[in-house]
Amino acid sequence: MFKILFFSIFFLFHPVHVTLTSIDYIPEMDSFKVFVRMYFDDFLRDCKLNDGDIQNIDFSGDNSSSRDVMEKYLAEKVIIKVNEKLLSGKLQNMKLADNEISMNLEYSTGKKPKTITVKNLIMTGLYTDQSNMIIVRVNDFEEGVKLTSDIKEQTFKIK
Repeated sequence: MFKILFFSIFFLFHPVHVTLTSIDYIPEMDSFKVFVRMYFDDFLRDCKLNDGDIQNIDFSGDNSSSRDVMEKYLAEKVIIKVNEKLLSGKLQNMKLADNEISMNLEYSTGKKPKTITVKNLIMTGLYTDQSNMIIVRVNDFEEGVKLTSDIKEQTFKIK
């Protein structure tokens, strides 16, 4: 009985510390569509570590207070530069289900990307085994990379 209870509790807490970020260039709009997915409980821990005031925020719905918190968090944690110029993103929507929070953002660029630098700091101060998976797609160019607590930034040279 004890073993069953122990393993049931163990599996409630996911042992993997990973996020996924995909960055897709939309040439017709001169913008990037960015998708970010992470575990919600990790997000809450990371916010608390960085003095985020999230105690009275309801993330179950797509409301303005939760959107503001998430937009600020992502602006600090996911830094995207195109051709050396820092971009700012606008949160389009977010969804919380099964302890995963998924967000869609839009970043306007105004120029055809030659280089894209991505710095991902999501939970890198929280977990030493953090993996932030990044996929960048621009026209025929597609490349993926794993960023970690040690390697937080990657520059992609678009061909």
